[in-house]
Amino acid sequence: MNFDRPVDRKGTSSVKWEWFKGEDVLPLWVADMDFAAPEAVTTALVRRAGHPVYGYTLPSDALYEAALGHIEKHFGWKVERDCLLFIPGVVTGFNVAARLVGETEAIAVPSPAYPPFLSAAKNARREMVKVSLPVENGRLVINRDVLEAQVTPETKLLMLCSPYNPGGTLLTKEELSGIVDFCEERDILICSDEIHADLVMDESRKHIPTASLSKVAAARTVTLMAPSKTFNIPGLGCAMAIIEDETLRTRFKAAMDGIVPYVNLMGYEGATAAYIHGSPWLKEVLSYLKENRDYAFKRLAAMKGLKPLLPEATYLIWMDARDLGVKDPAAFFEAGGVGLSDGAHFDAPGWLRLNFACTRAVLQEALDRMEKAIETLKSMPPAAR
Repeated sequence: MNFDRPVDRKGTSSVKWEWFKGEDVLPLWVADMDFAAPEAVTTALVRRAGHPVYGYTLPSDALYEAALGHIEKHFGWKVERDCLLFIPGVVTGFNVAARLVGETEAIAVPSPAYPPFLSAAKNARREMVKVSLPVENGRLVINRDVLEAQVTPETKLLMLCSPYNPGGTLLTKEELSGIVDFCEERDILICSDEIHADLVMDESRKHIPTASLSKVAAARTVTLMAPSKTFNIPGLGCAMAIIEDETLRTRFKAAMDGIVPYVNLMGYEGATAAYIHGSPWLKEVLSYLKENRDYAFKRLAAMKGLKPLLPEATYLIWMDARDLGVKDPAAFFEAGGVGLSDGAHFDAPGWLRLNFACTRAVLQEALDRMEKAIETLKSMPPAAR
C-alpha cells in the first residue's frame, strides 16, 4: 500500500480534522492514523452493509478464532476463549476496572497519563494516587522502584499502560516482572491497557502482555486490547477485556451490568476482517511509521527548546517543550499551524505529544512550520511569549 498517497478526511466528521475546521492547522494530535484501513476491512463492511437488517449482533466464532490467533501469533500468549470479553472500547474497560476496588480504596495512576486514565478514579468515586514517572536515558520509566516510592497502602488497583502512552516506552520483561511482584505483595490488581501492543517500532523486540508472565500475573490482571490502533479502525468501537482468572472475570462482568452496551455489528465485522487479513498491511504500515518516527525525531531533536523522547512503540512522540520559553507550547505551535496534544491534559504542563501517523509530506510540512515558529522567538520579547 502507498502510505504517501493522501486520503482526504475532510467532511467525514473526523475528530482529528474537524477540531481545526476552517483553520490552516495540520492536526498531529489525537491518536488515529491518516491512512486507509486494510482493504479487507472495507470489503467486509460493504458486504455486511448489503444485508438490510442491522440488529443486535453477537461476536462470531470466526472473530474469536481470529482474535485469539492474533494474540498467540504476535505475543506468544495462548488464551482460552472463555477469558475473552468483547467491549465497545478500551476506555470503557479501564473505567469498569476502576469499579473493582472498594470505595475506601485507591487507584494508582502513573503520570504523565493518557487523559481518560486521569478521570477513571473520579468516575468510579475512588481516590487516585498519582505515580510520577521519571525520564531516564531518554525514556519514561515505570518499574518496581518507582511504585514502591509512591504507591500508598490503600492502593488496590494499578492502571498500567503498556506500551506506555505517552512516551512510547516498551516495558521489558524485568520491568513487568518487578511490577507484578510488587502488586502481588501488596494485593493490588492490575488493569493493563495494551491497545498499542502491535505498534512496536523495533523488529528485534516484542510486546509482552503483562498477564502472560506467570500464573501470578494472570490471576490479578485485566488486559485490554483492541484492533483499533493497530489497523486504524477506532471509529468502529470494538475492544477486548482478557481476564484469565474466573473470579476476577465474574467481578468484571458484574461491574459492566447495566452500563456497558454490546459492541455494534460493524465493529465485529471490521475486527474480524482486520485480524484475519490485516497482517500484511500491518507489516507495511510499521515500516512506514518507523521511517516517519526516525525522521521526525531527528528534526525535533535539532529544534532549540525541544527535548523529544524516542518512542520504542506507538506512533506518538512525547517531548519536553519547557525550554522554549513560551507560556503555552501547544497554543504557540497551533498559532504556527501545527496542532499537537497539550501535555497539560496528560498532567504534564509544558510537554507536547506529536502523532506521526500521517503522510511524509504532511509530517515534513508540520515540522517545517514548527521550525519557523521557533525561529520567530528570536525577535519576540520574553514578555510577549
